[in-house]
Amino acid sequence: MNQLSDRLMSLSPSETLVMSQKSNELKAQGVDIINLSVGEPDFFTPDHIKAAAKQAIDDNFSFYSPVPGYMDLRKAICAKLKNENNLDFAPEQIVVSNGAKQAICNAILCIVNPGDEVIIPAPCWVSYVEMVKLAEGKSVVVPAGIDQDFKITPAQLEAAITPNTKAIILCSPSNPTGSVYSQDELKALADILAKHPQIIIIADEIYEHINYIGGHQSIAQFESVRERVAIINGVSKAYAMTGWRIGFIAAPLWLAKACNKLQGQYTSGPSSIAQKASVAAFAGDQTCVEEMRVAFERRRNLVVDLAREIPGFKVNVPQGAFYLFPDVSYYYGKKYGDRVINNSADLAMYLLEEGHVATVGGAAFCAPEYLRFSYATSDENLVEALRRIKEALAKLQ
Repeated sequence: MNQLSDRLMSLSPSETLVMSQKSNELKAQGVDIINLSVGEPDFFTPDHIKAAAKQAIDDNFSFYSPVPGYMDLRKAICAKLKNENNLDFAPEQIVVSNGAKQAICNAILCIVNPGDEVIIPAPCWVSYVEMVKLAEGKSVVVPAGIDQDFKITPAQLEAAITPNTKAIILCSPSNPTGSVYSQDELKALADILAKHPQIIIIADEIYEHINYIGGHQSIAQFESVRERVAIINGVSKAYAMTGWRIGFIAAPLWLAKACNKLQGQYTSGPSSIAQKASVAAFAGDQTCVEEMRVAFERRRNLVVDLAREIPGFKVNVPQGAFYLFPDVSYYYGKKYGDRVINNSADLAMYLLEEGHVATVGGAAFCAPEYLRFSYATSDENLVEALRRIKEALAKLQ
């Protein structure tokens, strides 16, 4: 007898975590796997941030924190938004959560009613559609392929809007594509959204600092939509703090209060120690951020060059994040022995089992012709991984 809720049964498992788990299982069996499936910097958290965490332990920050986060952290976030983005927020508009993932889910659960539509430009991060399902909303997926650099046009956005549209989730720099919307491109989208005041804009900016085009642009900069933008960000990618689980929403006061209310009922405030470390991240020396960005850019260039040498791959040049998202549909229908590659999941599993490289099939990102590689690993690993991939694909007929 199945006693699970319909809500749970409607959810799909996270493909990125599934591939990571399968690669770990093979590793445990002694197979030499190179894991390009997880979106996680391979750097260690910078020392000054770790020192702040150790100090917090010594200072006995071992009690419950306020639901929206400590005031000094919220003030540090406000200062970051002012200094780096020229955006004015009060601490009361900030809610600190257990990662940016929770911050996004908080926002969706606070605004989406059953049947409400949420526009999601695709390729998109695996969890957006599932979070909308949790809220009993309807995802309106707007596809943008490699030929348009994976970025939707104003015309596509306009065509997707209906009287039932409640929100749009915009991720720039993007997971899984690494595409970055320019100021002009964001302005063109903002001009469309300005005509539809019922639409809340959830701006996922977690990859803000991993940017190769000279600076991040936020859609919140445009006055015509500013009062409807909820910025999502955190410390995981820029400061190599994925396991610390600190993200935040910076939102209109009414939405921040709603997220505070919701979070108060199901997780309360995030880790006190991790929050104190995050104060040091936002308020401390930012040299570490630039050093990691430079390393990621070098790896980006390396991976693009290597991927372009693989027959059948269609590759663009990502402008941010640490992912490559090639069109691999050339290999669909091809065989190796009795094995047939029908789709991206088949290809990802083939590369894992035959090439010993973990990737993620594009179907998980609402883009079934593609495959996602994370290049957040060493140059040596990347060279060897792309060699293995090229060799494994050459066996397909």
